[in-house]
Amino acid sequence: MELELRHLRVLCAIADAGGVGRAATQLGYSQPAVSTQLRRIERHLGEPLFERGASGVRPTPYGAEVVAQARDVLARADAIGHRPPAARPARTLRVAATNSPMLSGTVSRARTRLPDLSVAVTSVYASSRIVELLEEGAVDAAIAADYPGRELVHSPAVRHRGIVTEPTFVALPARHRLRQSAQVQLADLAGDPWFVTPDDGAGWPGVFYDACAAAGFTPVTVHEFLGDQAQLQSMIADGLGVSLVQPTLRPIPHVAVKPLAGSPLWCRYVLAWRPDAVGDDLVEALMQSATGAYRELVAGAPHLRAWAARTWSIAGT
Repeated sequence: MELELRHLRVLCAIADAGGVGRAATQLGYSQPAVSTQLRRIERHLGEPLFERGASGVRPTPYGAEVVAQARDVLARADAIGHRPPAARPARTLRVAATNSPMLSGTVSRARTRLPDLSVAVTSVYASSRIVELLEEGAVDAAIAADYPGRELVHSPAVRHRGIVTEPTFVALPARHRLRQSAQVQLADLAGDPWFVTPDDGAGWPGVFYDACAAAGFTPVTVHEFLGDQAQLQSMIADGLGVSLVQPTLRPIPHVAVKPLAGSPLWCRYVLAWRPDAVGDDLVEALMQSATGAYRELVAGAPHLRAWAARTWSIAGT
């Protein structure tokens, strides 16, 4: 067989929907027809592209690469012969975003879904500051963070929806004494030095210290750190401390990422927006783009996939 654009659309639909049945419904096909099509594509490429989990199907590492290439080809194909009307001004969506690895994938997917939309992104660490920017009208939409029991607070001028609620994992030096543990008790890290990011105005690092207190200890050494992930991981690899991290983090050599036993810490990422600037259709496009981006992050994080297969499914899937 030769790959055609319809085959690529099937792959992207399965990846976005997280299931063959849901993809078939979106495409207007029967589930057996989509399943047969997927088998033919996998046979042609010579490797499985998706694997089944507790919450549906997700791309294999190879599948994630193929889906990303398929999206690029489809975006280029869909753009052939299309020009925005000369007199129509370009729409720029002003987006603020906290530290989230899903940002790049979200923006990329949103641009594919809405080729006439221009996106201007501002990096803002504190979710409290993101709320201020929304309420001031300085940005139109945002990806912010909050924590269970400490939901994002804002005025009626702003709305928000949860994208995903994820557990917090811990990054250790690869030679750490707990390197062989499938999961780590927070109390077992009582004597380790910690890298902790500053106050985000939404509950962090208070939730960290609360979890430590519940585990029966107060961190002895805390380094406040607000740098990029590469620099943080380099210091962890050198044995200078441990840090709580997002579970989708891809560790560099000499760093191990482990789940915390009992999942004492969780973080929720939310899409927030001004309804007077962002319509319902655009909100839905941004939500679908964000959840699709997160699925690909999960596909590239074997430590999270192994944990999720036992205990967790992505919110809203």
